[in-house]
Amino acid sequence: MAELHPQPDYSYRTDPAVPAFDDGGPIAVMDGECVLCTHGARIIARLDRARAFRICPVQSPTGAALVRHYGMEPGDPETWLFLDSGRAWSGMEAIIRIGERLGGAGRVGSAMRVLPRTGREWLYRRIAHNRFRFGRTDMCAVPDPDFRARLMT
Repeated sequence: MAELHPQPDYSYRTDPAVPAFDDGGPIAVMDGECVLCTHGARIIARLDRARAFRICPVQSPTGAALVRHYGMEPGDPETWLFLDSGRAWSGMEAIIRIGERLGGAGRVGSAMRVLPRTGREWLYRRIAHNRFRFGRTDMCAVPDPDFRARLMT
C-alpha cells in the first residue's frame, strides 16, 4: 500500500498545488471510474443521515492534488483517501474509519480490525488491483441529484 506521507492536520491548506475547497466535513477521495468505489460512494451517501460527507473523484483536479499532497498517485489502484478534521487515512484504514464515522450499519467494516493491519492491507491491495474486473462506470454520471450534490471537482 502507498503509505501516506506524514503531514500535520490541514496541511493541504498551505499547499499551493491543492485548490481551495470546503473541508468542513469528511471527504472520501476515490476512483470515479471504479464500480466498487462508486458503489461505496453510494453507500456513504445513503448511510450519511447528517449529509456531512462529500465524495471527491481522484480524477478531479482537487482529488488528484490531494492524493499527490499525501504522496500517492491518482492512477495508482491503491489510491483511496479519507479526510476528516484535517487528518488523512488511506487504504483499508480509510474505509474502516469512514464506516466508524457514519455509525450504525457503517460500523460493519470495523470487524476488519480483527485482522492484523498487514492482513487488512493485503486484502485491500488484492481488491484494488483487480477492481476493474467488476466493471467500470462514471461516478459523475450518476443521475441521483442528492448524490451529485455531494461530489467535489
